Amino acid sequence: MDNTKNNAGLKAKVQKLGSYLSSMVMPNIGAFIAWGVLTALFIPDGYFPNEDFAGIVGPMLSYLLPILIGYTGGKMVHGDRGAVVGAIATVGAIVGSDVTMFIGAMVMGPLGGWLIKKFDERYQDKIPSGFEMLVNNFSSGLIGFALALIAFVVVGPVVASLTSMIGVGVEALVQAGLLPLANILIEPAKVLFLNNALNHGIFTPLGSEQVAEAGKSILYLLETNPGPGLGVLLAFMFLGKGSAKGSAPGAAIIHFLGGIHEIYFPYVMMKPLLFLAVIAGGMTGTFVFSLFDVGLTGAASPGSIVAITAMTAQGSHLGVYAGVIASAIVSFLIAGVIIKSDRKAGVDDTFEEQVAATQAAKASSKGQSTDVEALSDSAPAFEEIDQIIFACDAGMGSSAMGASLLRKKVKSQGIDIKVTNSAINNLKDDSKTLVITQEELTNRARKQSPSSTHLSVENFLDGDRYDEILNDMYKKSDEPVATSEPVMASEPETAATSVGPIDYSAVKQVFVAYDGKVGASTMAASQLRNQFTKNGINVPVEAKDINDLSNDSSNLVIATPEVGEKVRQQYANVMVDTYDKLLNESHYNQLIEYFK
Repeated sequence: MDNTKNNAGLKAKVQKLGSYLSSMVMPNIGAFIAWGVLTALFIPDGYFPNEDFAGIVGPMLSYLLPILIGYTGGKMVHGDRGAVVGAIATVGAIVGSDVTMFIGAMVMGPLGGWLIKKFDERYQDKIPSGFEMLVNNFSSGLIGFALALIAFVVVGPVVASLTSMIGVGVEALVQAGLLPLANILIEPAKVLFLNNALNHGIFTPLGSEQVAEAGKSILYLLETNPGPGLGVLLAFMFLGKGSAKGSAPGAAIIHFLGGIHEIYFPYVMMKPLLFLAVIAGGMTGTFVFSLFDVGLTGAASPGSIVAITAMTAQGSHLGVYAGVIASAIVSFLIAGVIIKSDRKAGVDDTFEEQVAATQAAKASSKGQSTDVEALSDSAPAFEEIDQIIFACDAGMGSSAMGASLLRKKVKSQGIDIKVTNSAINNLKDDSKTLVITQEELTNRARKQSPSSTHLSVENFLDGDRYDEILNDMYKKSDEPVATSEPVMASEPETAATSVGPIDYSAVKQVFVAYDGKVGASTMAASQLRNQFTKNGINVPVEAKDINDLSNDSSNLVIATPEVGEKVRQQYANVMVDTYDKLLNESHYNQLIEYFK
């Protein structure tokens, strides 16, 4: 048990460190891409050699990129003051060494931010009135000055030695033809949500060194190769069954063209043997890349075939495509055998159940619960929050897609609430924020923002889960109102009340009414509209404010008892049905049965 807890703690620490490293690089990926494009076009071996333009490449690599990383690292720790001190300290490391100082920036940036933060915590309240600006400016300047000297004398030379050793190790693997062995660690680490840490924390800095020397780097392809994940998704598409088979085509498009690798992780985790498929696929791809001696000129982010194509070095396109295709084929064949064997053995292939089972088994080994309800808080009422944030390791990719999906649902239902995405490390502790994360990352998000409400999802693209969350929020925002009209004990469970009989044959349009506050009406209208569509009913259903209704005898208005009473007073001709709970779909069975 102790070993299990130690392993869980070690994994959490590795994830946190990797997330910190990638969080310093991810906001600056645009600069890396700009540098990669300049390199691909204008260096002597580029597409359009130009000595003048090529002069930009060196300073960007040596100065701009490390300073941006150091600035971002300091800002993550202590805002703008930390960013300034982190950037100053990074310059000392840059000048103190002949190698590109990405690793030095990742050390000095957060260190500078931490030191100025500690200074502020200790002395900020002791500064005499009127001297705040003087002390603040000189403190950041002097601390930055001291760190720059230390970085010049110590950090620069040490990092240069370490970088040289790592470079020699990588080169030895390449020369010995053993680089494919790296995928034995890379592919499982990716599926365990260390993909951004690997790509942007390790391979991007090392790859930049290789590009500066050779004009291209194979390291940019090790983690971003979409072939292994594509092979697994194709295997589910052709050989799977149930919802896994049905969802695989869309996931394959998003993964391969959109570059969101996280989307295939649940498919691998639902059948642990599929780790063999992605490892073999990754090793095959890296072997082919090495065989053709190909590489990219800059980081491909996201890991889409489109981004990879754009960053591929001149003359490397054939080898890159061959490696991606070969890795997909190998992954597909092995995954196909595993999936087919499970089916022959009578193993259920239901996507949701298998993912839940895998998550539970993995959490059990860590002494944690992966049940969504266990990890999640209860959904808040709409009035309890100001914004919804989707958080993941890097704040891009899958969380951005989840935010986009929920944003569309929120907009279509007329809900005025901000929906955005963020890296977990950038979350602010705000009690008026709802944070949505994948189960694997919920505990980390909760530590970052303990006052926020936290909800977990298995898959950021699970639209049904978001409907469930919105439904729960509606219920809390729109508590049942006791009807002013007594309901007889013999009445059905639907607890509907109406004045006079409802002539369904006369109904040409259905309105779910609300009085100023939207509440549950839009969700109820959406549910009823979906039921009508499923049953081939063409009667329009719409949520509407009571002041916008028309006094038409062909209109059926559905509302809570309180709103329904106002409708009756305002409109003599409309038909009105009232329910305590608008979101109980069974209320509408009689209406649906009639129209069917």
